[in-house]
Amino acid sequence: MSYTLEICSNSAQSALSAQIAGAKRVELCDNLWESGTTPSFGTIKKARELLTIDLFVLIRPRGGDFVYSDLEFEIMKEDIVECKKRGVNGIVSGVLNADSTIDIKRTKELIELSNPLPFTFHRAFDVTPNLNESLKQLITLKVDRVLTSGGKNNATAATDVIKTLNIIAKNTIKVLPGGGINESNISSLFSTGSTEFHLTGHERFHSPSPKAALKLNGIESIPENDYFQSSVPKIMRVLTVLDEHFEKTV
Repeated sequence: MSYTLEICSNSAQSALSAQIAGAKRVELCDNLWESGTTPSFGTIKKARELLTIDLFVLIRPRGGDFVYSDLEFEIMKEDIVECKKRGVNGIVSGVLNADSTIDIKRTKELIELSNPLPFTFHRAFDVTPNLNESLKQLITLKVDRVLTSGGKNNATAATDVIKTLNIIAKNTIKVLPGGGINESNISSLFSTGSTEFHLTGHERFHSPSPKAALKLNGIESIPENDYFQSSVPKIMRVLTVLDEHFEKTV
C-alpha cells in the first residue's frame, strides 16, 4: 500500500525543502500567519522551475472567512487561469455561504475553471455545520479531495470523524487529513483509512536583524521579524514513520 505526503509550503524555498526531504506533493501558499493565502505568481513560477514533484496552489484571496465578494471571486478565477498557464498540477480552494454551508454554485464554477486539473476543497470544509452532508455535496461536485481536520483544531483529535468521512467517501473522493500533524502524532491517523496526509513540517526562524522598534504589521500575535520555513529534517522524520507503517501493511 502506498501513501502520499503533501507539504503546505509558504515559499519556493519551503517547496524545495519538501522535495529534498522526499515529499510527493506541495501545496504552495503564502502567509501562514493567516492559515494561507494565494502566493505570488513569481513564487509559483520559481517553484514550478525547481520542483519535479506535483505542485498544487492555494487560491484564497485573503485571510478570514470563506465568504467572498464578487470582486474577490473574480480575482480567484483570474488566479486559477494564471496558475494553469504556469503549469501547476492542481488547485486548492473553496467558497462558503454566509451560513457556513458550501457555496455550490461558486465552488462548481471554480472546479470547472480548474479542469482538467484536480481540485482540492480546503479546510473551509471544517467550519461547515454538517461534515457528512458537506462531503456528499463535494462528491456530487466531483471534487478530487478534501483537506480536513475533522472539524477540530488538530486532525489527530478527530480520528473517528475522519474514519467516518472515509467510509462515506467510498473511494469517490480522497479524504486528506491536515492540521497539527507531526512525526509524534501522525500514527494516530493510520486507522482512519486515509493514505494521503498534509502538514507544514515547518520551523520558526528568528531574523538576525534587530527587533523592529515599530509594530509595522499592527498585530501583536504576529512576530515582526520571525518567519516559518519548511524543515527538511522534520519532514524526513514524518516520512520515516509513514514508511515504517505502510511497509508493514503491504
